[in-house]
Amino acid sequence: MPKIVMYSTQVCPYCQMAERLLRQRGVQEIEKILIDKEPARREEMMSRTGRRTVPQIYIDERHIGGYDDLSALDRAGGLAPLLQAA
Repeated sequence: MPKIVMYSTQVCPYCQMAERLLRQRGVQEIEKILIDKEPARREEMMSRTGRRTVPQIYIDERHIGGYDDLSALDRAGGLAPLLQAA
């Protein structure tokens, strides 16, 4: 299973939906970086992704984007191969 990293906040509904979708696809571990608890990590997220909103999801070193991007990738059949790649 590849490494999943998700920049998130504690109260973000899209973050919760992204986590739910990943878990439905068999992901057991998600490294969550809570930018509301660690404000310095927000700058890291913005410089790394070029985006300001959460969630921002990485599968291994590949930036997937936010929940809408993750959901679209899943509907297009591209998520399962990424999760099985490792």
